[in-house]
Amino acid sequence: MGKKVLKTKLCDMLGIEYPILSAGMGPTLIGESAGAPVELVVAVSEAGGLGVLGGAGSTVDELQKAIREIRAQTDKPFGVDLLLPKHLDVGGAMGMKGIDQVPLSKILERLPKSHMDWFHKIKKEMELPDVEIMVRMNTTTMRPKESIQVCIEEKVPLFCAGLGNPGFMVEDAHAVGMKVLGITGNQKNARRMAESGIDLLVAQGHEGGGHTGRIGTMVLIPAAIDAAYPVPVLAAGGIGDGRGVAAALAMGCVGVWIGTRFLATKEGGALDINKQKIIESTDEGTRVSKAYTGKTLRASYNRFHDIWDASKLRPLPFPTQVLLSSALLASFIEADKTAYVGGLAGQVSVLIDEIKPARQVLEELVEETVEILAKKLPENVKVQ
Repeated sequence: MGKKVLKTKLCDMLGIEYPILSAGMGPTLIGESAGAPVELVVAVSEAGGLGVLGGAGSTVDELQKAIREIRAQTDKPFGVDLLLPKHLDVGGAMGMKGIDQVPLSKILERLPKSHMDWFHKIKKEMELPDVEIMVRMNTTTMRPKESIQVCIEEKVPLFCAGLGNPGFMVEDAHAVGMKVLGITGNQKNARRMAESGIDLLVAQGHEGGGHTGRIGTMVLIPAAIDAAYPVPVLAAGGIGDGRGVAAALAMGCVGVWIGTRFLATKEGGALDINKQKIIESTDEGTRVSKAYTGKTLRASYNRFHDIWDASKLRPLPFPTQVLLSSALLASFIEADKTAYVGGLAGQVSVLIDEIKPARQVLEELVEETVEILAKKLPENVKVQ
């Protein structure tokens, strides 16, 4: 049997074999491993898709090192995903500007009294241990301009903005041959991003893991395609097998952006407990909450959601809320209270029942998509 062919204009744009990108997943919490480390990026790109490095949480120097490690292991195209917050001055607001690292406990002292009273109440009631974490103030999220410059200097093939509109950097990116991708969760933002000059747009539906919007994938995709035209659109949210890929292509997308399915691979950077929760998940096994980052974020359901909801507190702005949630969740992990731990994951978790190598996942996605589009669809649908 010959090698499967699955090609759209996205393949020509990016120089890849299959129109499948692994999402640039980064850590949700301080001290957590990146969801899309070098190993995953290389595996996906080598298999014919395009792997995207999750750069959030890395320092600027670590970002550059990771880019060079990818290039040392593959000559295939790849991407880098960074967060571009609109408002960001955590260090300056707390009198710590210019400091590269600071103990999390020192930062927590400066949070609102209401939140700290709740934090200490939970730790006391649950007899949680003290876990000291060093917060790095020199990460790519804290220093987005420097991080973007690294990507430009390294001539990364594809820059992806997991948060924020990257339109302001398009001219500089194009000058070095770099394509720019933005991500949206609604039609209004799809139009705004397209008008900013980006090359590609990901429309991520409410089903997606991580930071996500309020519009379901089936509604969002055609709305975003219409709003962004002629900018090509990729689908995300609820896609984890060939059926989802085929549906996205049938709706007019040039490709797909897949997170949870690649997170739950041998190369995926999630904690083992988070991978286990994905493969054990039901279709109602995830929840959207602002508990983790201050923004709407979908993760595997766990009891941390419940105690946060019971607090009745308003979430702190991103990324300050990350500091609070990281402190508690580090203590939950140390105390082995796994019922209170859960990582980023989409509703597609219900379709995932095994941790596989990323290459195998991509090959199965391609094979099933081709089977549906070439054989099953013509058999199931009669047109005249």
